[in-house]
Order: sequence, then C-alpha cells, then structure tokens
Amino acid sequence: MRDALGQGTILGYCTNVHAGATWDQTKANLQQHALAVKQRVSPAEPMGIGLWLSAQTARELVQENRIEELRDFLGEHGLLAYTFNGFPYGDFHQPVVKHRVYEPDWSDPARVTYTKDLIAILARLLPDDQREGSISTLPVGWKTIGGDAQRLQAAARNLRNVAEHLQALEQNGGPLIHVDLEPEPGCFLERAQDVVRFFTEHLAPRSRQVDVTRHLRVCHDVCHTAVMFEDQTDTLRRYKSAHIRIGKVQIASAIRVDFDSLNRRDRWAASKQLGDFQEARYLHQTVVQQQVGGPTVFYEDLPSALSALADAQAPVGEWRVHFHVPIYVDQIGLVGTTQEYVGQCLELLRNGEVGHWEVETYAWEVLPDKMKQDTLADGIAEELMWLLQSVAAGQRTEGT
Repeated sequence: MRDALGQGTILGYCTNVHAGATWDQTKANLQQHALAVKQRVSPAEPMGIGLWLSAQTARELVQENRIEELRDFLGEHGLLAYTFNGFPYGDFHQPVVKHRVYEPDWSDPARVTYTKDLIAILARLLPDDQREGSISTLPVGWKTIGGDAQRLQAAARNLRNVAEHLQALEQNGGPLIHVDLEPEPGCFLERAQDVVRFFTEHLAPRSRQVDVTRHLRVCHDVCHTAVMFEDQTDTLRRYKSAHIRIGKVQIASAIRVDFDSLNRRDRWAASKQLGDFQEARYLHQTVVQQQVGGPTVFYEDLPSALSALADAQAPVGEWRVHFHVPIYVDQIGLVGTTQEYVGQCLELLRNGEVGHWEVETYAWEVLPDKMKQDTLADGIAEELMWLLQSVAAGQRTEGT
C-alpha cells in the first residue's frame, strides 16, 4: 500500500512465508495466498509485496526470458513488487533449514550471481512511477566468517562489485536499487556497531569510484534488534552518524519472557511454555540478560537455552527468542512478545526517510497450533490491518 506509513512509503508483506522453490510454485502461492490477503486488506488499490524468489526461480526467470510473464501477472492482479527478500537462497521451507539459510555467504560467487539475478528482475518489475527498489540480504554470513580473513575480504569485494553494478544500472537510465544488509543475531553483523565497523573498515575506504552507501544500505529488522536488546534510538543514531542509510524496515516481533517479574511457580510454567516453540525447521537464536542493562548470554538455538535450565534453580532474567510471531500478539499466556518495539520503530522513522516497509512473519507454519488462524491469508491480513490501525491511532493522537 502506498503512503500507508507516511508520504512516499510503500507497505507490504514478505512472501518468504510461502513455500515454493520454482516459478510455477511461487506463482501458485501468490494466487492462493497473496490475492486472498489483497481482497481483505486492499481490494481497490495495488498491494505491496516483498517478493521472495529462490535462486533457482530467479535463474529460471532470467535465463528463460520470463520476467515479463511475472510482471504481467503482478500487474494483472494489482500486486506491487517494490522490494525483494534476497536472504534465503534455496528452499526456505524444507524440513530443516537452520544454519543453511546463511549459505552461500557473501564470500561465495553464487551469492553475487543470485543477487544480480534479483536486480535484473526487480529493475524490470518496478513501475514507471516507482523508480526505487530494494533487496534485503544476509549480513555477510554466519559469525564464523569473521574468523577467516580471506573469506571476509572476498565478501567485502563481492559486495563492492554489486555496488558498482548497481551504480552502472542507475547511470544507464535504470532505477535506483539498493542491497540492504540485514543484521541478525549470531551473524557477522548482529548489532549496529558491527555494521558501522564493516562499512568503515571493509567497504567505504576501498571504494573510490562508487558511492557505496547509496547502493549498499541496512535492512532494519525490528525483531532482530529487539532480540539483541538494542535500543532502537541508539541503533538509528549510529547509522546516521556513520552516514549509513536504512533502505528497508522489516516489521516483525519476537518472543520475550521476563522471568524476574514472575513467581517461582510461574517461572517454571513459562519455561515449559517456551518449550512449545521448539521446532526443527528454523534457527531460534536466544539471548538472555540476567540484569537490566547488563551483559547478555547468547545461545544459537532455543533448545540449547532451555537445556541450560536443567541445573538452574529457576529461570532468571529476561529472555528474547528469534521466533517471528504475529505482530498483533502482545502476550501468549505467560510468554510475552517484543511488540512494543514495532511502535517505537514507527515513531522513530515516521518522518518518511525510509520508504520501504514490509511485515515479515515467515514462521506461521511452525507456530504452536493455538496461535494459527484458519488460513494463512487470514493471519497475514490481520497483521497488516493491525499495523494500519496502529498507525492511524498514532496519527489521531498527534492531532489531539
């Protein structure tokens, strides 16, 4: 939806929630789910979608000259693909994804090829009155890449190569497209300070003929920031001070439990309820802060964090879990969410300096059954409507 979050903004939902590693599967999912969401949320006007295409699908569209087929399909059904999610490379809905979602990382030429395919597709999908597109991507790689100097140098070199490619595209009359690195818990870039350091030390100094920060930006995922206990005001200030732009915001909410606010019996009950969110497909990084403002302990996955409770007297501190739950939910029994971060982000970025927004709750299939809606489209539509109502309520409050 255009101008939903301010003048010049576009809002949609990310289609990585849908399975499908081929173009035919992707098209079928859009027909089944995206059109149903549109009918509920934006029946009379075009609806934005953050399109996810697997590397196989993107290659298929480029090599078989089927981009116009995709463009015609989207135009016919009133779907506006203004942004791509270029993070998951392969089948994002295979039985076990876990660490595979970070492969290939940015040191691998395959990541460059995939991203350039997405650029070629997006450049031809953008309508004439929308000359800016964005592609979110993984934050260089899983944290282990930082210990390999050669791979890290290769990753920076590949990203600079993509920036040069994007500059040439724009200079030759194409649209402005930026690739937006998405910090995530456990990755090489997981906090704002990591992003600033990477840009300062590895990207900008070695780029003499291209404005790196025009074509390489940040995808600010609200869920990821919350899981890392980052203050959003400080995060955005760090980016601005380093002249790093936010190209896209992903609206998402994480699981949160403040054990210190619960009595002993409820602490154990809450930890048992957390166990309901253990599942085999995705990685659910967990960060524990035992004292407000104190140091944090990082666990790669929720089961590891829960197993650490075996010798504990009772869970303590505040836990935050990288599990994208519906943004309209603020409490699930004794388990809470980081929904308040969504409101904070809307308040901080309401001036319109960020144009691209998308709701990204990809974990609907692996949610506990009691949290699921009758259909996937029902859940996605409720998220979008909740967000639009929240924005409208905030605007009414400002007007009083």
